[in-house]
Amino acid sequence: MKNTIIKLICISFVLLSSCAPNEGYEDFTGNIDYSTTAASGTWFVEAYIGEDLIANYTELTTSNSASNDGTKIQINDHENFWWYNTQSPIDISSLTFSGTDLISIVDDYEITVTITNGAIIKNGFTAPSGTLTDKISFDIEFSD
Repeated sequence: MKNTIIKLICISFVLLSSCAPNEGYEDFTGNIDYSTTAASGTWFVEAYIGEDLIANYTELTTSNSASNDGTKIQINDHENFWWYNTQSPIDISSLTFSGTDLISIVDDYEITVTITNGAIIKNGFTAPSGTLTDKISFDIEFSD
């Protein structure tokens, strides 16, 4: 029992001594403006092959790439349609994107994808609820 009390006191000392107030760092507010913020989001998309609806309102995300240089977005369908997670070149000023032979790696499964006609249109779609939302559309071809 005595040994347990000593361990707790030592742990408490480490926790207290490692938290020095205001060491010259600003508080994190959570408001970070990434280079592709205008193109980032969670989307609920329909997938078509030709005119045939294949998947109805599946989740897709677009986000900033690790380079944070405004030239690429990460596109991930989270295994909702045809599992892919790739980076596509983007023109952030026009919100258009495309790329050929883009590498997609998910759970040690590597394929390439080609994205064409990619576009994000602000307030370009009316959701079934009647709410005006942004619109994303693109064609994608898988190497497998």
